[in-house]
Amino acid sequence: MGQDAFMEPFSSTVGVFRCKIYLLLLGACSGLKVAVPSHTVHGIRGQALYLPVHYGFHTPASDIQIIWLFERPHTMPKYLLGSVNKSVVPDLEYQHKFTMMPPNASLLINPLQFTDEGNYIVKVNIQGNGTVSASQKIQVTVDDPVTKPVVQTQPSSGAVEYVGNMTLTCLVEGGTRLVYQWLKNGRPVHTSSTNSFSLQNNSLHIVPVTKEDIGNYSCLVKNPISEMESDIIMPTIYYGPYGLQVNSDKGLKVGEVFTVDIGEAILFDCSADSYPPNTYSWIRRTDNVTYVIKHGPRLEVASEKIAQKTTDYVCCAYNNVTGRRDETHFTIIITSVGIEKLAQKGKSLSPLASITGISLFLIISMCLLLLWKKYQPYKVIKQKLEGRPETEYRKAQTFSGHEDALDDFGIYEFVAFPDASGVPRMPTRSVPASDGVPGQDLHSTIYEVIQHIPAQQQDHPE
Repeated sequence: MGQDAFMEPFSSTVGVFRCKIYLLLLGACSGLKVAVPSHTVHGIRGQALYLPVHYGFHTPASDIQIIWLFERPHTMPKYLLGSVNKSVVPDLEYQHKFTMMPPNASLLINPLQFTDEGNYIVKVNIQGNGTVSASQKIQVTVDDPVTKPVVQTQPSSGAVEYVGNMTLTCLVEGGTRLVYQWLKNGRPVHTSSTNSFSLQNNSLHIVPVTKEDIGNYSCLVKNPISEMESDIIMPTIYYGPYGLQVNSDKGLKVGEVFTVDIGEAILFDCSADSYPPNTYSWIRRTDNVTYVIKHGPRLEVASEKIAQKTTDYVCCAYNNVTGRRDETHFTIIITSVGIEKLAQKGKSLSPLASITGISLFLIISMCLLLLWKKYQPYKVIKQKLEGRPETEYRKAQTFSGHEDALDDFGIYEFVAFPDASGVPRMPTRSVPASDGVPGQDLHSTIYEVIQHIPAQQQDHPE
């Protein structure tokens, strides 16, 4: 006999023993199962609370018994009501408070009170081929909804940076089991070197206050059945001045020096980050003497009224709550900045405008060059012809034919001169028949600037 066959009776006995234990606890071996959606249910005082229960089994059942028990911490369970099949038997003390509709095992509690808070135990018994049982436990809490909280600030008038402290307190009229959370600009506030909380977290202490503590604060209050957030408040914190600077609407600024053109009026503006707003004073230094010339954030300076070309000024900012002050120095130089402004404007021209200007210049230059080439040679020739004597035209009729070939390039012009006696001139020679039309006579003198005749033709007589 193998080892498995030897162990089979022993394993069967252990399985039966385990099944009996599960049968006593949940009835799992018989197929009875009891289930609840949640083991913790939060209820609202004064309203009804429904505890859903589901159960099922796979064996024949002649009787189904359902029992509800209630227990508080450190006390024995108390019977609330029970049923066999469809008959309900409530406890006389709770007969109008608890309702059940068998064979449905769910329980309705109406109305719910603080005394109803505790553990509710449901037990289901199935009788068929024996009796099997299963049970579940549900913890019930009872709370009042949270009302809208209100945040109070102490001191309500505000606090001075690095000097004063501030406490924010969250007040809630209604609600139980409250949980407090502080928010700054919509994000949770955590403990830091300057932030601390009270024991219940309903107060926020800021010691000391700084400019970085400025923001939108709110208090979020929660409990198991609701949550509410307070209105946003911004605590008053006095700080500054910070970042004092002077700007102008005109002039050229380089560092702390303003260059102003002669005759130009310039407006200066002094500003700094501060709460409450600063009071401003303008001081001028001349010949090692300082005196206040104006109060307020703006100062207008007319350059023609300044005796010296270089003058030093000071803008002072003072916060009358924090007691702090700051000042900034600057110098005004009276000079002509027209050339500098023109250079700056030239630099500000766009590349497209520069290309357009160059293109127009080139087009106009080409047009002028073409006009000059067209009319200038005609004028020169005309002037030369008008000043040349008649003998030069007559001498031009005789030539050797051995002139330099470079002289052949030029402009040819035909001019006819009438005879002084008024009688038409006869041609000096007749044109051969091979050269043109036979017997054609020339009735005018032809002036040729250059005529090329080969040398070999001059050796033979005509």
